[in-house]
Amino acid sequence: MTASGTHTGPPAGPGDASALDDLDVEEALALVRAPGNDRTGRTDQADRLEKAARPDRTDRTGRTAPAHLHDHATSWPEAREIAALAARRATKRPAASVALADALGLVLAAPLEALSDLPSFDTSAMDGWAVAGPGPWRVRDGGVLAGHALPEPLTDGEAVRIATGARVPTGVTAVLRSEHGRTGPQDRLHATGETSHGQDIRPRGQECRRGDQLLPTGTLVTPAVLGLAAAAGYDTLAVVPRPRAEILVLGDELLTEGLPHDGLIRDALGPMLAPWLRVLGAEVVAVRRLGDDAKALRRAITTSRADLVVTTGGTAGGPVDHVHPTLERIGAELLVDGVAVRPGHPMLLARTKADQHLVGLPGNPLAAVSGLLTLAEPLLRALAAHPAPEPYRMPLREAVQGHAHDTRLVPVALRGEWAVPLHYSGPAMLRGIATADALAVVPPGGAAQGAGLELLDLPWDTAGIGVCFT
Repeated sequence: MTASGTHTGPPAGPGDASALDDLDVEEALALVRAPGNDRTGRTDQADRLEKAARPDRTDRTGRTAPAHLHDHATSWPEAREIAALAARRATKRPAASVALADALGLVLAAPLEALSDLPSFDTSAMDGWAVAGPGPWRVRDGGVLAGHALPEPLTDGEAVRIATGARVPTGVTAVLRSEHGRTGPQDRLHATGETSHGQDIRPRGQECRRGDQLLPTGTLVTPAVLGLAAAAGYDTLAVVPRPRAEILVLGDELLTEGLPHDGLIRDALGPMLAPWLRVLGAEVVAVRRLGDDAKALRRAITTSRADLVVTTGGTAGGPVDHVHPTLERIGAELLVDGVAVRPGHPMLLARTKADQHLVGLPGNPLAAVSGLLTLAEPLLRALAAHPAPEPYRMPLREAVQGHAHDTRLVPVALRGEWAVPLHYSGPAMLRGIATADALAVVPPGGAAQGAGLELLDLPWDTAGIGVCFT
């Protein structure tokens, strides 16, 4: 249990006695608050996707959208699609020019075009001798090193020592590798094999000519891209800027240090969300602790300049759950109001401004993780112009119990070719996710041993460049 004293867990379906054991306060309140409580899973996907795409705050009839638009929870796949589409339709953010050292993990906002020929001069590809004409050759004193001015030309029958990367003198017909030549009497150089014209010379423009497009817009900046950009003459890159995120931690019962006492508990989400959002590619501009103060919440949302505002707890219908009433007062448009997923059912997504969205996470830790990966991750990915990852599946080493109607996200460890379900996967627990490699997407009704399930990689587990979109 964390923010606002709420919990997360699956509701009981008709005749589903086992689900009663997992029913918790926050989800029960969310179900009571919902106008229709239709648990059949029926959705009007076209209407919801159209609503996510509209930058205004009116419904299809032209009226202001009500605060609780949906009569039932959005399906889990549809919620992710709506979040990505909403981000793509937000006010376009201008490209940023950043130094190469700061561009890792971002996406190119303009094509990468060569600023010069590569290589920009004829270059030796090997250590050895630059030779002119047929051998044997008379070896000139000295040598040609990389980074030095253009050396004196060679005439037929001459050779000179040359280093890899050095400029090839005028008149040179080939580079003879060190291991392919031997010197004899009177400083004569002899080839130990055949020598062909242009051998081991990288001619100017071999890789590209000035103005050639090297990479298109939308390319992820990896270490290799940074190397190519530097070689092509770039000091800065035009990139899609990192989405800015602000975290609003709600709940009077939360402690920032020490042991729980007197009904107060430690805040698990404040320390977890900022680094999680950073590894998802966001720039976290602030983490603010507001308690259960409706006025402070409204002021924080309306004055925030972040692209994404993330709130913790307060998404159900309890006496101090202020997120829905606040969104209604400021005229925000609810795009997702509850998702058919366990844990994390009472999550929400709202458009607060033309260029800003809010993701309301449930207060329980694992339920909040579910909300991050369901709504915040696809929204941040789309804002950063990252493509959606290719889905993949792995078989379960043991059966997993499912919810009667909803998708379930279960922490798993990857062991060889198997996904192993982990214990301690309740809505308020972090012990399972702390040792997990991924979350398995369990369909309604559960999955048998050996069933192949879609997996959501945890962003740090892919061990890439410090920024990874699952």
